[in-house]
Amino acid sequence: MAKVAFIGLGVMGYPMAGHLVKAGHSVTVWNRTAEKAGKWAAQHGGTAAASPKEAAMGAEFVMACVGNDDDLRSVVYGDTGAFAGMQKNAVFVDHTTASADVARELYAKAKAAGLGFVDAPVSGGQAGAENGQLTIMCGGEAEVYERVKPVIQSYAKMQALLGEAGAGQLTKMVNQICIAGLVQGLSEALAFGRAAGLDIVKVVEVISKGAAQSWQMDNRHKTMAESKFEFGFAVDWMRKDLGICLAEARRNGASLPVTAAVDQYYAEVQQMGGGRWDTSSLIARLEAKKTKR
Repeated sequence: MAKVAFIGLGVMGYPMAGHLVKAGHSVTVWNRTAEKAGKWAAQHGGTAAASPKEAAMGAEFVMACVGNDDDLRSVVYGDTGAFAGMQKNAVFVDHTTASADVARELYAKAKAAGLGFVDAPVSGGQAGAENGQLTIMCGGEAEVYERVKPVIQSYAKMQALLGEAGAGQLTKMVNQICIAGLVQGLSEALAFGRAAGLDIVKVVEVISKGAAQSWQMDNRHKTMAESKFEFGFAVDWMRKDLGICLAEARRNGASLPVTAAVDQYYAEVQQMGGGRWDTSSLIARLEAKKTKR
C-alpha cells in the first residue's frame, strides 16, 4: 500500500482515483471544484484536500490528470502547487494529455527539487478509466518508472516506458493521429454504406471480422448509424490534442496532411454545435453536407 495523491477529478481522474483506493492505497484528492472532491471522498473513503500542496504532503506518489499545459503548471507550481508539498524522492506522475515540452520542463524542475517525474498520458476513454482498463504511455527514468509501475497498474491494462521524459506524450500524439484518420475513414465508409442503401449494422458484422476491423468500428458503429454522440471523448478535447500533434510536427518536420484535414473537419463539427459530442460525430458533418446537396 502506498500513500497517493490524485489531482484532477474529471471524467478520467475521478474513476482512476477510485481504482487506487480499491487497490488498497491511501488516497488524498484535490479538484478545482471542491464539491466534487468532497463527493469523491464520501464515495470512496479517501480524503479531500484544500490545495494541490496539501494533497501532496506526505505522498509517495502524486498523480495528476488535468486539461492542458497551463492547467498542469497551475497545479504544480507556486506556493499552493503540488511540488511545494512533495517530500524528497516522491514521484509526480502526469496523466494529462499535454505537450512534450511541458513534460521535459516538469522533469527538469522535479529533478532539481529531488523529485521523480513520469509523463504518462492515457488512452481508453471514460469507459477504460471506469473499468480500470487504460493504456498508459510513459516517459522518464527507468528507475523512477519501476517504482511507480505497481501503482499505475491499479487502472491499467497496458503500460510501458517508451523513453526519456516527453516520450509518453509523443506516443500519445501518435495514438491521436491514428485515431483521427481512423474515425474519418470509418465515418466516410458508414456514410457511403448508408447512401448505398445497405444495413450498416449487418455490414459491420461482416467487415469487422476482416482487415477493416478497429476499436472505433467495434465500439462506435451503432451509435454513429443512429446519430448518437452525447457521450465519449469530446471533439473539443480532440482538437486540443490534434493541435499539440500539429505543433510538434512543425518542430520535427513530420508531414501530417490527413491529421490537419481532420482537425479542420472537427472545427466544422464545433461550428455545428458539437464541441461536446464524441469524436465519432465526424459522420454528422458528412451527413450535413449530403443534405445540402
